[in-house]
Amino acid sequence: MATITKLPSGAYRVQIRRKGRYASDTFLRRDDAHRWARQAETRVDQGLAPNKSSVSRLQTFGDLIDLHIIDICGVGKPPRRSKAATLAALKRDLGAERIARLDRQRLIDYGRMRAKQGAGPVTLGIDIGVIKMILTHAAAVHGLDISTESADLARVALKRLGLIGKGTERDRRPSTDELNRLFRCFDDNDRLTLPMTPIVQFAVATAMRLDEICRAEWADLDADQRMLLIRDRKDPRNKTGNDQRIPLFAATGFDAWALVTTQAKDLGSVEGRIFPYSSRSVGTAFRRARVEVGVKDLHFHDLRHEGTSRLFEAGFAIEQVALVTGHKDWKMLRRYTHIRPETLHRLAATRSPVSSGYLAAE
Repeated sequence: MATITKLPSGAYRVQIRRKGRYASDTFLRRDDAHRWARQAETRVDQGLAPNKSSVSRLQTFGDLIDLHIIDICGVGKPPRRSKAATLAALKRDLGAERIARLDRQRLIDYGRMRAKQGAGPVTLGIDIGVIKMILTHAAAVHGLDISTESADLARVALKRLGLIGKGTERDRRPSTDELNRLFRCFDDNDRLTLPMTPIVQFAVATAMRLDEICRAEWADLDADQRMLLIRDRKDPRNKTGNDQRIPLFAATGFDAWALVTTQAKDLGSVEGRIFPYSSRSVGTAFRRARVEVGVKDLHFHDLRHEGTSRLFEAGFAIEQVALVTGHKDWKMLRRYTHIRPETLHRLAATRSPVSSGYLAAE
């Protein structure tokens, strides 16, 4: 039985005692107090704990997104850039949707809309996965009566429609001519304040991601061992604390250590970041130069592919290349590796004895 009492402040306190369970909450409006009391008694009858008032007032999917963000920030795990962008996009597109109306068909319609907007199979798969994560969080952490079945069924449907699936592996590698054209474009641009040529060369030399390059600090550089510590390197299994030391050498055609030494001289300082520039500005400068010199379909991230492939072409083994790129296994590493077959001649010449005669008969 629920008891509702008006407090001197004008708010309403609700108390329920049912089946040996007790719960109470406070509301500004009497109607909200009655609604919560009915919901609380129903949940107790079902063997569930009553929801808090803040949770019981959640009405839209956007409310669930906000609740999830508040909770993960509260335990010191705020969403990183990619997850934050996904959550923002979901709130924009589905935030106003009533929770009860977020059924299988609504999610399928959302998937089709995203596909028309240009979202690829992997991106859409991530979207549906995050939707399920939001629903699961609300049900598991806050006891909301929400099913994730709609997200599961929508994923199956979108997969059968060909809208969710594995991404197409890129095998784009820049030619020497394309890189030289980009370097000339960078060097001839008097208005460009970013040292784009050294940055691109460093990307190939180290197989580092753009954000890793722009985050690297002088304090993480070991000059004696010529090693660089990359902090919180991207890893789908470990979001933080995935630090890795990589060697700075000249195995890929560009000398990473020489580039760092030159950068120190140009900056006149070894404090702060080694490349103290915005990753977005670097990416924009790269794209503009690419268009200007007519280099098609080349992304900055392809330079990581190029550096990885060059390491294999230089004769390094899988486990040795992983010490540079940070990949955990061959399956992940293979995605970024596209070795040019002509380089096998050079490897064969350094590894196989040369014979000028016929094979000996057994």
